[in-house]
Amino acid sequence: MKNDFSVDVTIKAGVGTLTFSTPDHNALPSFALSEIESGLLRLSQDATVKVIVLKSGGDRTFCAGASFKELIAIEDEGQGKGFFMGFAKVILAMRSCPQLIICRVQGKAVGGGVGLAAAADYCLATKHAAVKLSEISIGIGPFVIGPAVERKMGVSAFSQLSIDATEFYSADWAHARGLYAEVFEDAQSMDAAVEALSKRLSTYNPEALRALKTMFWQGTGGWPQLLEERAAQSGKLVLSRFTKDVLAGYK
Repeated sequence: MKNDFSVDVTIKAGVGTLTFSTPDHNALPSFALSEIESGLLRLSQDATVKVIVLKSGGDRTFCAGASFKELIAIEDEGQGKGFFMGFAKVILAMRSCPQLIICRVQGKAVGGGVGLAAAADYCLATKHAAVKLSEISIGIGPFVIGPAVERKMGVSAFSQLSIDATEFYSADWAHARGLYAEVFEDAQSMDAAVEALSKRLSTYNPEALRALKTMFWQGTGGWPQLLEERAAQSGKLVLSRFTKDVLAGYK
């Protein structure tokens, strides 16, 4: 499967773009999460990069969340924690990156995909970018991504998504609750807006942009420990008989 995954990092005129793609609706296994984290860290350390755009390949799915193939294969708590730490490390890399991150969401975002969108500093989407947190329905829970989603959308919206775990909520619903800054009719108009915004930000004072990012993320200093604890919690739950029985249906 590694050969079917790609992460492409480009830098042009002060804008760094990271594009990831996997064959299973952009669902993310451990090695893919590791590559995304590495790409973000590389961009964050490049002084020529003033703003970062995070996007995925394909037309109608931004990210289907965790790879069910890998979830099914988890055999012990250490392995489970390690898998969920992949999402934690990506979110922490987005948090600690000094540049503002614009997320381009062209289609559905599920589970960890919602977490990635929420961890971005600014998110633009199409009308096809419905969201769902399905974790509790398979016996786990959106624990690792929870702080990012709650920070962006508030406790009420996060609770609604977490509890009503089988339903997709529309892009307009997510827009009204702060996940998306704007929703577009199609990818072409969204891409034009992403390009215009990233170009404009790349011309601003980088010191001011870094200070703005720091201000946005105040109060999250405890996240490294918190997300590690949440990853351990998820790693334990994925081994429960309930979850094993549910995941068996996906084999």
